[in-house]
Amino acid sequence: MKVAIVGGTGDFGLALAVRLVEAGDEVLIGSRDGARAQEKARGVGAADGAANAGAVRGVDLVVLATKADATLATAAALAEAIGGTPVLSVASELHFGPEGARPGPHQRSLAERTQELLTGPVIAGLHSLAAGKLTHGRPDEDAFVCGDHAEAKALALELAAQVVAGRALDAGPLASARALEGMTAVIVNLNKRYKGHAGVRVTGLP
Repeated sequence: MKVAIVGGTGDFGLALAVRLVEAGDEVLIGSRDGARAQEKARGVGAADGAANAGAVRGVDLVVLATKADATLATAAALAEAIGGTPVLSVASELHFGPEGARPGPHQRSLAERTQELLTGPVIAGLHSLAAGKLTHGRPDEDAFVCGDHAEAKALALELAAQVVAGRALDAGPLASARALEGMTAVIVNLNKRYKGHAGVRVTGLP
């Protein structure tokens, strides 16, 4: 699979790139700074690095791995370059306060709002995975993917299966991204409270 990772010089994007390169995928690192993208691409053995608009052209799947507060602006800026290519949204909008992390105030998920800006299908997933774990190997966890477009979801599930030692699970329609993004807040709070590195495995499935 040929994959462009927008926001690929960040912690999660680079960790994901390491796992995908290891799996044999052709990975392009995208960044606002093309030179930095090329430097990071060389460091992880990716095929190339480029400014975001150049990285997303001609790939099978775009992973939108920017920070949550940059996701919508980045998607809008890249809409023409992305065209009809499927996009995997991995960010979760979180707010932090004295009581801990909580989901953002919007009723619709970040992935659903991203879909409104793009002509191609948006899939959501990987929200329960941490950059630190991905950096050191395939975590013994399940990965969740949701979306409304069957072929695009199949691509995202294929990608997810390459980066975890557990299963890549179809979590339903794109509306389920509201729960998946909220799950990130739960995991953050668990890690803080118990000083751990929580992950998710689902029991009772064949």
